[in-house]
Order: sequence, then C-alpha cells, then structure tokens
Amino acid sequence: TTKEKIISTMKKWILAFSLLASSSSSLSMADRRVLVTGAGGQTGQLAFRSLLAKPGFYPIGTTRNDESKKALIEGDGLGSQAIPEEQVVVLDITDRDSVEEKMKGCDAVLICTSAKPAPTGEVDESTGRPTFGFPRGQPELVDWEGQRNLIDAAKKANPGMHVILCSSMGGTNPNNPLNNLGKTPAEGGKTTGGDILKWKRKAEKYLMDSGLPYTIVHPGGLLNEPGGERELCVGVDDVIPGTSNNSLPRADVARVMVASLENDKYRGRSFDVVSKPVGEGRVTEDFSKLVDSLGGKNCDYSLGEIA
Repeated sequence: TTKEKIISTMKKWILAFSLLASSSSSLSMADRRVLVTGAGGQTGQLAFRSLLAKPGFYPIGTTRNDESKKALIEGDGLGSQAIPEEQVVVLDITDRDSVEEKMKGCDAVLICTSAKPAPTGEVDESTGRPTFGFPRGQPELVDWEGQRNLIDAAKKANPGMHVILCSSMGGTNPNNPLNNLGKTPAEGGKTTGGDILKWKRKAEKYLMDSGLPYTIVHPGGLLNEPGGERELCVGVDDVIPGTSNNSLPRADVARVMVASLENDKYRGRSFDVVSKPVGEGRVTEDFSKLVDSLGGKNCDYSLGEIA
C-alpha cells in the first residue's frame, strides 16, 4: 500500500542518515586536535585559520580575554571563514591549572604566544629615542613561565604530543637590540625586565630537554604581506645561505608551522627561516625539500645566552 511504501522509504532514509552520522563521527574522531595559543594575534591567527580549513585537523584557538575571543570569531580581516565559537577559548598561559585543563585531549600544540612590546610614551634621554615596555607581561612571564606551563601541560596530557614553538631569530647575539626593549634601571647599575630573546631561548632549551617531540621555528623580521609568493630559505644560528634578506611574511611562518605538523621530518628540529623577495627564486611549495636543505643541522644552544 501507499502507506507501507512511505514507511519503508522513511526507514531507508533513517538508516542512511544513521550511517552518515556514524561515518562523520568516525572522521571527527580521527581528526588531530591541535591547541593554537596566541590565536588572537597575527601569526597565531593565520596558523589557526589555516588549520581550520585543512581536513584532518580540529584546532582550538586560544585568546587572552573575551574581547579578543569575540574579535577572532567575528573576524578582523585576516580571514573570512566563520569560526565555530566552541573552537575558541580564553586562556591565561600563566595559569598552570587552566593550561592543563585546555591541553587535555590534544595531539599537538602550536605555541604562538609572546610578550609584545609597545611604546611607553617616554623618551630615552641618552638616545633621544622612544622607550618600549611590555604592558601585557614581561618576557620572563610570557615567553618563559607561560611557555614552560604549556610544555609541562603537554607532557602531562600526552607524552607524545608534538609541540611546535614559534620563536625568533637573533638568539645567538646577547646584545641584540631586541633584548633592550622593556629594560628598566635597577640598583647597583643593573637592569630589570627585557631580554626577550634570552627568555625565549630558555623556553626552547626547556622544550628540547622535555622529551616531547618538538619543532622550533625562528622566523626573521615579520611582514604583514601575503604568503605563498616567495622562496623560503632556512638555516641555523642566525646564518641563512642563499639570501641576504632577513624577513618573511607572517603567513609563510604559519605555513611552515602547519607543515611541521604534517611532515615528521620537522620533528626534533630547531632552525631559522626567512624568504627571498617576491619574484626572486622559486616559490616554496615542497616543505619536505625545504627542511632537507638544512642538511641535518640544528641550532646550537651553546651560542648566545640563556636567561
């Protein structure tokens, strides 16, 4: 009868939807859950949005506060795809308990958080130049204590968790001008604060000694320009063969970090990366070949200073 045919058809549709739901659930369970810290920032957001668009990954982006979370979800010009609210969380990386909670169930973490210098509005009388401070936290707090919390939480949650750390070139030179940012005079002719590259280097060494799978990326000067348009060059210890250029787009840093998740050759590596100018060389597409060009070299942490 017509009624029996309708019932039979409905049963078939229910079975089909059940199978589809089961299949989708399996695919979802197979996705790699990746925590991306600093997703409200520029480089972190580019990496986060890249993973959102990639099959096989379920990224969780972290922001400093609710305001940053709202801005990330709504978009600020860096990406147009909608971001599910449940994939953005507020996290204070200096809060150990909160970090441990957010790290549960993750397979990898991209650390894109860093202390951010800003003008204080004052001028250095000896140089006549504006002075800079770290209004959202000194490097010791953010780049060392916060990153140490992330590394410890990763190891506690999953001893096999791949930790990919975005750091900075310049660490072999203790007198790098970046280390002077945020320093203030103290008693006895000493100074406090600053030394951002030294604190970064301390976190890097801590990660390397943790026993976790790691990748440490030292980008050169960061450009707010499109990625995927330049030849990338890698090296170690602030020396990069093949180019005198010392910068690259943030988007290309994000591409290298995501490639580190996808290619096991990047595990156990610490290296520097810059790009050639647009139009010079061949645009980098093969990230396996890129890391192979290091010839097995890694950065030497006996160089420079560690805080």
